[in-house]
Amino acid sequence: MNTTNMTHPSQALFEGEEAFPIIPSCEHFAGSEKLITKALSFQDTIGPVFDITCDCEDGAAAGTEKEHAEMIVRVLNSEANKHNMAGARIHDYTHNAWKQDVDILVAGAGNVLTYITIPKATSVAQVTEMIGYIKEVAQQNRIERDIPIHVLIETHGALRDVHEIAALDWVQVLDFGLMDFVSAHHGAIAASAMRSPGQFDHRLLARAKSEVVAAALANGVVPAHNVTLDLKNEETTRSDASRARHEFGFLRMWSIYPTQISAIVDAMKPDYSEVVVAANILIAAQQADWGPIQYEGELHDRATYRYFWALLQRAKQTGVELPVDAENAFF
Repeated sequence: MNTTNMTHPSQALFEGEEAFPIIPSCEHFAGSEKLITKALSFQDTIGPVFDITCDCEDGAAAGTEKEHAEMIVRVLNSEANKHNMAGARIHDYTHNAWKQDVDILVAGAGNVLTYITIPKATSVAQVTEMIGYIKEVAQQNRIERDIPIHVLIETHGALRDVHEIAALDWVQVLDFGLMDFVSAHHGAIAASAMRSPGQFDHRLLARAKSEVVAAALANGVVPAHNVTLDLKNEETTRSDASRARHEFGFLRMWSIYPTQISAIVDAMKPDYSEVVVAANILIAAQQADWGPIQYEGELHDRATYRYFWALLQRAKQTGVELPVDAENAFF
């Protein structure tokens, strides 16, 4: 099949508007240099199916914030970072090191830093100020790209302002921070709700997660789910990731232990049967120059094409083997 002169879906389906970001469904946190380099090695072993968040907030010991940020810059600029799929979490707005983090990270690794994560914001005003400072430092250092911003929604104030936060420039991901959010309820939510099934069933938490997802998706932003505390039970992680994906609409999830990565990626992969359907519909649509088609007795047009194109991209991102015709036509 000759697809050389056919219009690609990224051009045909999103003319004049920004397409939804397609990023890995797993984000793995690593604090120390040892754990960051180990994660980069694992990323190279299993393929670029997860991002790595180098943690300045919890990773740096008190008094070593500058050295820790400089270490992250050095590692991200090294040969170990083969896939350029690593970001960094900076300190929160109230910490005196957050601007220093930005100065070091953006100046030293602004062209390879996949994203910057902002924690513990309590208002849209704080997030706006922090993004403004990141933009300023990027401009000063002649970084021409937009640096994607991930914002942790883990306080009452951030949840109150979540729709405004999601609409800010450069915001790519809203992360739900379960443990800090539960702690902010002063014992009204039991500690057991930091684990399953409570984290999904407690009404205050279900409401918060639903609000984060709704705000993210309404603004073309990826919603990311919190960690699973049970580090070594892969089935628990897989179950949590599956519930987060299918019951709440999260498209990404945090990992804090290497064995959690594959469980999250597997749970969030599109179903292969739907991948095949998506491939068949998109190939037929491309041949019809993206006009309406019939497929197995059903009508499809640009509205469904966008859905299936996003699904096919997520399948590719999570390592699902695509039908050969779709691989050749679209990737």
